Amino acid sequence: MQPKELRAKAHKLDPLVIIGAKGLTDEVMAEIDRALTAHELVKVRASLDREDRDAAYKRICEHTGARPVQQVGKVFVLYRKNPEKP
Repeated sequence: MQPKELRAKAHKLDPLVIIGAKGLTDEVMAEIDRALTAHELVKVRASLDREDRDAAYKRICEHTGARPVQQVGKVFVLYRKNPEKP
């Protein structure tokens, strides 16, 4: 799927995972991984400062194998194809 298509689909989505004051914990990372498996296209809201958000976005993509689609302010959009879905 093309990035433009993914951004269009993500526009109507609500964030499924919120990164709070404790930051990007192992539990939050696991929840993002589960959300990607279930939904493929996921929005994540991060209540972190700019530098920490950028680092978290990169770390999430590296850890989960997700493709970065878009980052607007505190919201990340991630995509990972689930091979078990048609």
